[in-house]
Amino acid sequence: MLAIRLPEDIENRLNALAKATGRTKTFYAREAILEHLDDLEDLYLAEKVADRIRTGKEDTFTLAEVEAELGLAD
Repeated sequence: MLAIRLPEDIENRLNALAKATGRTKTFYAREAILEHLDDLEDLYLAEKVADRIRTGKEDTFTLAEVEAELGLAD
């Protein structure tokens, strides 16, 4: 269960959309969350990796280095 407070203008838009389409506000809130959840997860994970790289806790490798290590270099 999730309860959120929205600014009045967003609430009005959501109400109008739900009324115009015969769908519920919950339907559209769920759709919006699902559409953006993957992006938010990717962003969070990328920020964690970038922080590990900045602090020297994680190494980076060039494509040439990876290809050479895997025996794929020309």
